[in-house]
Amino acid sequence: MNRNYFKQPDGYRETIERGIAGVRRFRGGLTEGNLPREKAIQKLKTEIAKADAVVIGAGAGLSTSAGFIYTGERFEKWFPDFISQYGIRDMYSGGFYPYPSKEIFWAYWARYIYINRYLDPPKPVYKNLLSLVKDRDYFVITTNVDHCFQKAGFDRKRLFYTQGDYGLFQSTDPSNRITFDNEEWVIKAMDAQGFVKNLEGLFEMPEAGVSMEIPPELIPKHPDDGSEVTMNLRADDSFVENDGWHAASAAYSDFLRRHEGQHILFLEIGVGANTPVIIKYPFWQMTNDNPKAVYACLNYNEALCPRQIEECSLCIDGDSGEVIEQLMN
Repeated sequence: MNRNYFKQPDGYRETIERGIAGVRRFRGGLTEGNLPREKAIQKLKTEIAKADAVVIGAGAGLSTSAGFIYTGERFEKWFPDFISQYGIRDMYSGGFYPYPSKEIFWAYWARYIYINRYLDPPKPVYKNLLSLVKDRDYFVITTNVDHCFQKAGFDRKRLFYTQGDYGLFQSTDPSNRITFDNEEWVIKAMDAQGFVKNLEGLFEMPEAGVSMEIPPELIPKHPDDGSEVTMNLRADDSFVENDGWHAASAAYSDFLRRHEGQHILFLEIGVGANTPVIIKYPFWQMTNDNPKAVYACLNYNEALCPRQIEECSLCIDGDSGEVIEQLMN
């Protein structure tokens, strides 16, 4: 393992620090932009075609638009027994429920990981987005952990998943900094619950239902030291930033450095107000500091920009997937 992380640039922390410092200088509040929606979409289409580089910053809203919804029909389809037994109201909160055993806890998470990491989203939003930028010099930074970009065919070398990956486990022992893939375990755990594969090789819920537990011997352990594991998701300082994470952070820093001062389109999609320091604030700051840059925000009811950069911003309210379809046409 490469331990010389200090020798690599860290785009994650570099841009966060610059973004926080920059946003403090913004005055005048936020605005919805100065262009009507249709004109903003046409202008964005032109910017995608003409920009020297496109930096995509994606949040949960993009996956929601693609159909990765954690409530309602999709949740009820895969977790009816957990809903009935424990009164869980949505997929996300179910991940924090104090289940009475590890066998039940990991049965829940096997399903959670399978449908959100190893199944494709119901709608082709990510593939449509790729069709817009595949011939451009692009880079993606995202707080999503479902790897929909990778599944849609985006170049892995141009992706930076800042907050982890549903497809990785890490040890609960903070001294063990090694992550490992969980796909093989997920398949075994789904099979052990009684899910059946269809003709396409995808698991489905049988009419007779499934078990809410996995066998004790299937409780995942770290292959190096046998320690207990948890998801490789950023929740606190125990989150493992592995070699791949550091390489992606360095690649992000390098991409921004190589295109500094050029005509860059900072395309923010579905980023909410929960974690603005990772994508939103840095995008605002880098647009403000580069007279050739353009900032575009696609969001549902949250398409905003600082008044200070209003003249070089495009704010488009609505479903991101629908906007991307309009850009394609």
